[in-house]
Amino acid sequence: MTYPRVLCLGEILFDCLADQTKVSLEEVESWTAYPGGAPANVACALVKLGTAAGFIGAVGGDELGNSLVQVLQEVGVDTTGVQQHPTAPTRQVYVLRNEAGDRSFAGFGKLDTAEFADTRLQAAQIPEVLFQNAEFLVLGTLELAYAESRKAIERAIELAEVYDVTIIVDINWRPVFWANPDEAKARIIKLLKKVDFLKLSDEEAEWLFGTTDAGAITYRLDSVEGVLVTGGEKGCAYCISENEGKIPAFKVDVEDTTGAGDAFLAGFVRQLCKHRIKNLADPEIIPKIVTYASAVGAMSVMKPGAITAQPTAPEVEAFLYLYKN
Repeated sequence: MTYPRVLCLGEILFDCLADQTKVSLEEVESWTAYPGGAPANVACALVKLGTAAGFIGAVGGDELGNSLVQVLQEVGVDTTGVQQHPTAPTRQVYVLRNEAGDRSFAGFGKLDTAEFADTRLQAAQIPEVLFQNAEFLVLGTLELAYAESRKAIERAIELAEVYDVTIIVDINWRPVFWANPDEAKARIIKLLKKVDFLKLSDEEAEWLFGTTDAGAITYRLDSVEGVLVTGGEKGCAYCISENEGKIPAFKVDVEDTTGAGDAFLAGFVRQLCKHRIKNLADPEIIPKIVTYASAVGAMSVMKPGAITAQPTAPEVEAFLYLYKN
């Protein structure tokens, strides 16, 4: 059996995107459902870029859950770590979009955020064998909002430490997922003490650290190998192995920004797999890594849907070639 190099733990769900832009929730006439969920998005994007990835998470034992598992399998993501809950439903999140394609989350329909299957991820059912053979673990923070899935994150980190798996966290701050958003900051800061690489948006950086300076955040955390602060059209600031800099954003026509940060992270992890962490001290390699990640993120906003819009490795190379020439 071939095991995945990268494990992505967290939520998989359906993003129900409003077909009408610039309208309120009450004015939406129809929705289109796209597979999503940040860690699942990263896993799918990695496979499309040529890196073997596995997803660990929980879905309902319903038609929606079955269809999401099928999506992962069709892309080529390892689903050994997927759990299906017999009663809790698969999550759907409703997403509004403005004219520029930027999104805002409009809730979960008639259900409370804690009622969905992804909150029931069981620590005891996480396959240890996946960690014995993996190099990287990618986590979000939404699972910290719920008692059972929080224990699953703790178990995954424990296994990552035992088997020397590099831990990468994308903050992915979404207050709508938290029954008590005031608890989030302390739990996230506690998690970051275990992290090797951190990716966060400029808004998340301000919220957690009061600065968007990647070097300052790296210094504050002390133990991390690298920090990436993304700013959408403003580009990405980074501090990796004490190499600091900023990469401007690629100018593209934006259709939908859902999953752009996840695609960016997948591009970054893909490059970590290629160049190896021991080579990150080379100041010439870092800008190339972040530029590649930025290209993957930019390409993902040119079509609707987080997973469906993700580029393949040859498409990214062609995109970068055009921008260079």
